[in-house]
Amino acid sequence: MNLSMRWLKDYVDIGNVSMRDFSEAMSMSGSKVEGWETEFEGVKNVVVGKILSVEPHPDSDHLVICQLDVAQGEPVQIVTGASNVHAGDLVPVALHKSKLPNGVEITKGKLRGVMSNGMMCSLGELNLTKGDFPYAIENGIFLIEEGCKPGQDIASAIGCNDTCVEFEITPNRPDCLSVIGLAREVAVTFDKPINLHTPVVKGCGGNINDYLSVEVQNKELCQRYVARVVKNVKIGPSPRWMRERLRASGVRPIDNIVDITNYVMLEYGQPMHAFDIEYVKGNKIIVRNALSGETLTTLDGVERNLTEDMLVIADAEKASAVAGVMGGEYSGINEGTHTVVFESACFKGSSVRVTAKKLGMRTESSSRFEKGLDPQNCLPAIMRACELVEMLGAGEVVDGVIDIDNSGYKPTVLHLDAEWTNRFLGTDIPEERMKKILSDLHFGVNGNEIIVPSFRGDVEHKADVAEEIARFYGYNNIPTTTAKGSPQGKLSEYQKFERTVNQTMLAQGLYEIMTYSFVSPKQYDKIRLPKDDPRRKSVVILNPLGEDTSIMRTNAIPSMMDILSKNYNNRNGAVSLYEIGNEYIPVDGELLPDEVPNLVLGMYGEDKDFFTLKGVVENLLDVLGIEDYDVTACSDNPTFHPGRCAILSKGGEEFGIIGEVHPLVCQNYDINTRVYTGKLNMNTLFALMNDEKTYVPMPKFPASTRDLALLCDDSLPVLTMEKAIKNAAGKILEKVELFDVYKGSQIEAGKKSVAFNITMRAADRTLTDEEVGSAMNKILKAMEELGAQIRS
Repeated sequence: MNLSMRWLKDYVDIGNVSMRDFSEAMSMSGSKVEGWETEFEGVKNVVVGKILSVEPHPDSDHLVICQLDVAQGEPVQIVTGASNVHAGDLVPVALHKSKLPNGVEITKGKLRGVMSNGMMCSLGELNLTKGDFPYAIENGIFLIEEGCKPGQDIASAIGCNDTCVEFEITPNRPDCLSVIGLAREVAVTFDKPINLHTPVVKGCGGNINDYLSVEVQNKELCQRYVARVVKNVKIGPSPRWMRERLRASGVRPIDNIVDITNYVMLEYGQPMHAFDIEYVKGNKIIVRNALSGETLTTLDGVERNLTEDMLVIADAEKASAVAGVMGGEYSGINEGTHTVVFESACFKGSSVRVTAKKLGMRTESSSRFEKGLDPQNCLPAIMRACELVEMLGAGEVVDGVIDIDNSGYKPTVLHLDAEWTNRFLGTDIPEERMKKILSDLHFGVNGNEIIVPSFRGDVEHKADVAEEIARFYGYNNIPTTTAKGSPQGKLSEYQKFERTVNQTMLAQGLYEIMTYSFVSPKQYDKIRLPKDDPRRKSVVILNPLGEDTSIMRTNAIPSMMDILSKNYNNRNGAVSLYEIGNEYIPVDGELLPDEVPNLVLGMYGEDKDFFTLKGVVENLLDVLGIEDYDVTACSDNPTFHPGRCAILSKGGEEFGIIGEVHPLVCQNYDINTRVYTGKLNMNTLFALMNDEKTYVPMPKFPASTRDLALLCDDSLPVLTMEKAIKNAAGKILEKVELFDVYKGSQIEAGKKSVAFNITMRAADRTLTDEEVGSAMNKILKAMEELGAQIRS
């Protein structure tokens, strides 16, 4: 909602409050200000000039040389090609080093050898239209007929200096989609009186029933319908003050009748429509549902196909408007209109919203109706429109009003409990202060009984009343207290675990991503999942946005591959990513799937390989305190390279898989480099986590180290050998480190050389050679059992 500050002054005088202070105060009281803008704020050095003379250009047939008085001493010379300028005319003059509304800068220069010290402006160059100044011509210099004088700043001269404030109005406050509604808020915020006006219509006699009848067939969707008739209509431009306010509010002036309906909509928040009675066949308005197959050409010239659930305004023959959205093409006002029907109605918001969405024509009117308007506002709004008709001399108002009220309105009555309100808010506000705030907001206050005004349909409970009091008491004045009876918030154990995982990934240089849980069934093909794989059974979305988001994923790796593919094709050379995302596994006999959180990893780049990914995972497991896990080669997973994939497990329970992505899968994702990915089950990691840390003192006795080079089958996992060494060495073993794996010409085919550094130490003594030798013999025996021998 855009609020003209000049218009606001009709209702509330807030004095010399700066726009910043005004905006902060309004935002704090619940009417959030998005910003403000002053008309012609960017216009610099543009003034009113009076043409003193017009002389032909010596070297041009179409240019003329003008001397202008701009109240700066000497006349200013300007060369122009416009043919509508004459001596004595007042015109906008952009002087040397001036700026226009569209950002154009004007400087002096020569035209055909004659100096021109600026430019005279047209409507378009000032970002104005003929609707703003009906007497002006569109193609030519703007000849000002306003009361102004040479040298006056153009903004003040033509009334383009209003400041407009943009408010963000929440859906529960449709009353604030009006100047009056915001004026009420301003008055209470600044503790100023509000000057509300009751419209007065004199009338010209006659009887409205001689001109029109109204029938409402759908009383549920049309809560109220009010109509008045104006005869002897005189179509013409609106007065300057009305055009200025409409323009400042972002509405284009058209003519006096249309402008009156728009003016009342902005002032009262009640959309209105004006019908030419000549097009109301049978002089009868029928509010009904559209007929099957019925069409209507709306004011924008588009033929609309209507459905039976849409509410229309019709005459005896056909529909003439879509209720609450837009009028029909032949119901509009034109120069030949002599009698007008003003309509002020209240339609059910949900119906208007559905209709506007189906027709694809959300309008200023529909955006208000869909929030739920006050039926009690219909009559005051139409009275205001008729008052403006008489004020502007735009016609004669026929006596009588047609008012069909189906709203069944009964005011909401609540009890004010000051003690409860203070306890609820954590305040100590006097009861009289509460009553004054509510009274200023136009709530009825009778003792401790609160009568909610009709325009505040959002106030239904005592908590809503407390909110109104808190808004204007000041949220910043409410002391900070701890909620009684509520435990202080803290992270759960799982949340701590998840935070540790996140921090560990970030510390290792991985970037977090977030992907959608909805995927396409084609993703399973891209990762080469077999057709009969049970993991293809997915939860299907009943109302998907499209095929690409039609199922819930059972595998999060395709989502990671999509992001890696996007980065690769955007020429990002090296990428390391992770995501904690759910997989949705259907459960037989259950309506909802099992949501399994997984840590998904993905990386590529010249410095990345299988062991880089394995190192990231090992570091995470070390941080989580997970030890003695198994890393087993895997060659039957179609998503991964058969020789570069491993399963992670502990105690026979698998909790993850890591590896190099199969080249065919990379090809499916248009990635022409090696990619490494994997996933770990977060629930299992959480169950295996050991966050208890055991600290030991620095060793007092020296360590004994031995290097052991072994020759073994290429298929024997190094991890199996490490575990055998640990079991054989016993308690004196401090650590085992792999420092070399060799395959080459000096090793027979199918074999490899594996070298370990073994450190042994006792906490209470220096180990003897016999103790170390015995441990090494046990280790060698364990290696022989695995088929490994000392390399000679």
